[in-house]
Amino acid sequence: MITIKEFGANSKGRVAAVTLTNLHGMSVTVLSYGATVQSIRVPDRNGTLTDVVLGYETAAEYERNDGYLGATIGRNANRIAGAAFTLDHVRYVLTANEGRNQLHGGNNGLDKKIWSYSCRANSAEFTTVLADGEEGFPGCMAISVCFSLDEDNGLRIDYRAEADADTIANFTNHSYFNLNGQGSGTVWGHSLRLAAGHYTPGDEQTMPTGEILPVDGTCMDFREAKPIGRERGDAALALYGGYDHNFCLDGEGLRCVADAVGDRSGIRMEVETTLEGIQLYTGKYLTHRAGKAGAAYEPHFGFCLETQHYPDAINQPAFPSPVLRRGGVYHETTVYRFGLEGKTV
Repeated sequence: MITIKEFGANSKGRVAAVTLTNLHGMSVTVLSYGATVQSIRVPDRNGTLTDVVLGYETAAEYERNDGYLGATIGRNANRIAGAAFTLDHVRYVLTANEGRNQLHGGNNGLDKKIWSYSCRANSAEFTTVLADGEEGFPGCMAISVCFSLDEDNGLRIDYRAEADADTIANFTNHSYFNLNGQGSGTVWGHSLRLAAGHYTPGDEQTMPTGEILPVDGTCMDFREAKPIGRERGDAALALYGGYDHNFCLDGEGLRCVADAVGDRSGIRMEVETTLEGIQLYTGKYLTHRAGKAGAAYEPHFGFCLETQHYPDAINQPAFPSPVLRRGGVYHETTVYRFGLEGKTV
């Protein structure tokens, strides 16, 4: 079932809220501002519908606040060092919005757009166009993000893009999850498993050094499930106040790469993706703010699992390429699937 409601307005225009609901009562609401996941409601172990993503009640709050809560991110997710890159012997200088670097596509990335949308069956497709030269990137790019909800409690996100010039394409969703319920406290007690035998270490600006290192014997080893916060005092995390790291996912194609469980709710989430990287971010910079339903958010009240090409891949020859060639089609898929601990998702 699909319902569409007004979600108010901000300086970019009027915002719609599209809600997908399946036969089990799970629902997902996506906003036309930023193609933003505003809520995901799933049953906990007591059958109580629980909203497991952080967000806001008004369109103005989404525009006013930082943190990218629930937003679609691009044209390049994560960071580009020095806000510049060279492609086919041409140097492109981008908008710098995090010191000298660029983060999440610049000052006016996909998270700041009012998207067009259309609905069919139990899916909603959001579309927008980025102009040639916007935020410094080459090529006019047409982008589609389709959100689909199935009867196995899976939220599937299909990203597609085409451009009229060689450019970068790297998209993600920036939802902050708290499987105990949004506003319920820190996520340190959540159990997490990642199918990742390697990670890309970063410098003091969270910028990749270019190395790809094994997780063996480090706090980056999530190959067996453990509490997210078990090693949060490790010296390797001191610069970031927790995790803000890209993990190199094992395998290829659409496969399960992560699962997490809320320690109090019993809600379990699996992540499937076609992509090669995933950013685990534990919300250090989530400053005190008002959230949904009277909740107050603080640092570490949510964690992100952002599927992606590796950060700064355009400047790192050892990393898989994020380049989309003219005439090519970018298509990547991520699925967030929900269930209960001890039960098949």
